[in-house]
Amino acid sequence: MAQYMYILKSITIGGYYIGSCENIEERLAQHNDNKGRYTKNKGPFELIYKESFDSKADALKREKQVKSYKGGRAFKKLVSASPSSSLA
Repeated sequence: MAQYMYILKSITIGGYYIGSCENIEERLAQHNDNKGRYTKNKGPFELIYKESFDSKADALKREKQVKSYKGGRAFKKLVSASPSSSLA
């Protein structure tokens, strides 16, 4: 089953959350229901970017990489990517 690295944006405070999971729709619902450890009471969230991987290890590796440049030029380039290329 596919694994995903994803980026969420808080609609109310504008902050970002980067994570990885197997089922994005279910995980987004958990974040929006305040069941996420780091996202509790910071939502609602919208999915703004995702990438698919064949293994959990690859998704976690990419999550760590994206977190390492959060807020920098590379992160801004990712979150400003067109929805058709990043959310397909």
